[in-house]
Amino acid sequence: MTFPVIGVVGGGQLARMMAPAAVALGIELRVLAEAPDVSAVSAVAHSTVGDYTDLATLKTFAQGCTVLTFDHEHVPNEHLEALLADGVNVQPRPQALIHAQDKLVMRAAIDELGLPNPVWAAVANPAELAAFGTAHGWPVVLKMPRGGYDGKGVRIIDDAEAAATTSDWFAAASPLLAEEKVDFRRELSAMVARNPSGDAKAWPVAESIQVAGVCDEVIAPAPGLETAVAIAAEEAAVRIATAFDVTGVMAAELFETPGRGVGFMINELAMRPHNTGHWTMDGAVTGQFEQHLRAVLDLPLGATDALAPIAVMKNFLGGANEDLFAAYPAALAAEPTVKIHNYAKSVRPGRKIGHVNVLGTQDDGVGELRRRAGLVASILRDGPSHVHPDDTNTTNGHD
Repeated sequence: MTFPVIGVVGGGQLARMMAPAAVALGIELRVLAEAPDVSAVSAVAHSTVGDYTDLATLKTFAQGCTVLTFDHEHVPNEHLEALLADGVNVQPRPQALIHAQDKLVMRAAIDELGLPNPVWAAVANPAELAAFGTAHGWPVVLKMPRGGYDGKGVRIIDDAEAAATTSDWFAAASPLLAEEKVDFRRELSAMVARNPSGDAKAWPVAESIQVAGVCDEVIAPAPGLETAVAIAAEEAAVRIATAFDVTGVMAAELFETPGRGVGFMINELAMRPHNTGHWTMDGAVTGQFEQHLRAVLDLPLGATDALAPIAVMKNFLGGANEDLFAAYPAALAAEPTVKIHNYAKSVRPGRKIGHVNVLGTQDDGVGELRRRAGLVASILRDGPSHVHPDDTNTTNGHD
């Protein structure tokens, strides 16, 4: 009896969280890791340390793999084309992945689909940036087309004088992406999975709460979201995945824009499991990591129904507590319904080292579930004797 082998390029927490799903399905997972101590190495039976920007390393790693997939979008596209030419089954394909790798390509493609984009332009120098701001209004969001994530590679440019100070960015990359600064109510995430046969399934649209450019919490489904907007967002995600021939999990990060267009705009895309989909691990019939493995193997996709009326995901970052396990007794006793997902990373202040999930009902209320998740995250971050009230009473206006 022969089962497939999935090779994952990248050894971060996303690869790590694919491992339990692979074990459950009896599928072998192999990881090309950046270093011997990265997150996924301790979770898989077979890992190789190597440089994902080196084509020879990628070719060697791909040998014996049924399919090659990714923990991140940073593998050079020309290398993926070379692997395809050698007969390697790469999922998602480079022609899909480019829309997550290059924001200028993504913006143009979203326009072609007729889906809601912010006003944008490719700008080659500070003068063109200033002209864009003058034409469309200040402030302007300036983005590096490639390599940015978690708020990195993004600058807010307030006026023409500030635009004149951006020469260093244009020296590093040109053209850059200039966008209007969208007046939005909140950020949303529409997660979808698609297999090569064309089957696609979406999870309920979730609310994503950002702190300092990093996803802090996710609430699913997004509280108070108009049904028509939720349906349109899910349909847009499926349409994007189909048009771009995406395989695996894709996240469409959105701005909710009440009273403007269809009620949302496309912010960014990710062609892989995503932080805003972590709630599905405990909160949906099929979590995003199992679904990703099913999709890249062209298996039938699992149901995406929510298991409870409300799911809350809370990230925890590195803080004062360096001994996470020592905090487990207090954290687990404080809220027995909360599920902890630890990424096996060394603690560093501000580093994303895990998340917690909690499910509940309308009777519990979003605010109470956020309080429970925040309490556990606070105990893990700072230790049981340093709980912060702000982390245990986070309502953000939700009941």
